[in-house]
Amino acid sequence: MAEPRWLDEQQAVAWRGLLAVINRAFPEIERTLKAHDLLAVHYTILVALSEAPDRTMGLSALADAANLSPSRLTHRMRSLVDAGDVAIAPDPEDGRAKNANLTRSGLARLERVAPHHVADVQRLIFDHLDEAQTVAMADALAAVAGALCRHPEYLNPRS
Repeated sequence: MAEPRWLDEQQAVAWRGLLAVINRAFPEIERTLKAHDLLAVHYTILVALSEAPDRTMGLSALADAANLSPSRLTHRMRSLVDAGDVAIAPDPEDGRAKNANLTRSGLARLERVAPHHVADVQRLIFDHLDEAQTVAMADALAAVAGALCRHPEYLNPRS
């Protein structure tokens, strides 16, 4: 077995910082969303749909946009559909596919929750960074995200 590629000092600092964000900031963000009967994954789905033309996306495109496997998307969509936030319908152009549509009530819910969510993100993350650090973080995380998924926004973050 080959010798592990150990983290150098800078990598270790970066990794520990990322773990602190995951273990301390993310649970606070999740608590705010849970107060509105959402999980972060639900919020991500609602945001992706809100940004789509006609607030509608095919399920496979939605899974990709939300960084979810198709099975995890299906599982997480149940509560959004049951709450009336999302409607599922056959794709009129491809009868084998289905589309998700953000309903008016789903958009209203997103609009109610978004100010609380962004306040958390600002307070927990960006209030501690200057502009150069924010740019560096965006570049670094986009590079990692681009390796994990094929979103155009990650592959060309500055375009």
